[in-house]
Amino acid sequence: RIALLALLAFTASADYSASCEGAKCRVLESAMKSITDLQKSIDSSSPCSNFGVQADEICNTALESFAATAPPSTDDPTKSAIYDRKLSELETTLDAPLQVLYLKQLSLLRERALTKYKTFSRGSEVSEYEAMVVADDQFVKEAEEATRSGGTNWDYTSERNSLQGLLSELASSSKKLVDVELKAASQQSTAMQYLQMQQQQIQQMQMQLYGGSSPWNVGFAYRLPDTNVNLQGSYQAGRWNGVLSCVPDEYASMLGPNGFVNGVGPGNVGVSVNMNL
Repeated sequence: RIALLALLAFTASADYSASCEGAKCRVLESAMKSITDLQKSIDSSSPCSNFGVQADEICNTALESFAATAPPSTDDPTKSAIYDRKLSELETTLDAPLQVLYLKQLSLLRERALTKYKTFSRGSEVSEYEAMVVADDQFVKEAEEATRSGGTNWDYTSERNSLQGLLSELASSSKKLVDVELKAASQQSTAMQYLQMQQQQIQQMQMQLYGGSSPWNVGFAYRLPDTNVNLQGSYQAGRWNGVLSCVPDEYASMLGPNGFVNGVGPGNVGVSVNMNL
């Protein structure tokens, strides 16, 4: 008789466990549809707003549905243990895929924070440190919204540390680039000063060779009337230069039968004067 009672109790527990398992499977099937919708959004590289709230809602709705559809334990210790175990399995089964999506969400939020840093760091009025603070604050705010309050091991510390490391590397690279640009500008300034010094030395040597130089630069040109003979002269840096050439007047046909030199008269001389102080 004792064996028979034990067999009946075992059969009742097995039937109850099977009923709870059936209720759990039905709830999981419904909840996984909502999880799939979240996954589609994240897989498209688009972070979900209020991801943590949505994840909590999926889990809480599933637990409430299980409580409503699973057979009651009727204060039976064995059935109560089975009920609690199935309820825990349900939450664990839902939490696992949600946590995978949570890590993907954090990765997208980290990339968004890096973009925020790059945008702010380009501004001349914002320092590298201020841009880092803005990016970190944005990540923390959005990561808090993505974290499920009732989840197990839902933590963004590792992703935040990774973000801060990347921000430090970017800030260090930016500082090195600025240092290189400043060094190049300094070298260019030094080269210009060297060239100016060389120019001054050349001018001093010219003054010594030619007995000093004049600040005056004078040039003139004269064409002999009715000829192709052109006389040019210039005075520059204390030296006279003269050029005698035979060049046809290309514009004679445009200046009438007497040409330019006959038309103007004795003032057929062009003179230019420059004075350097």
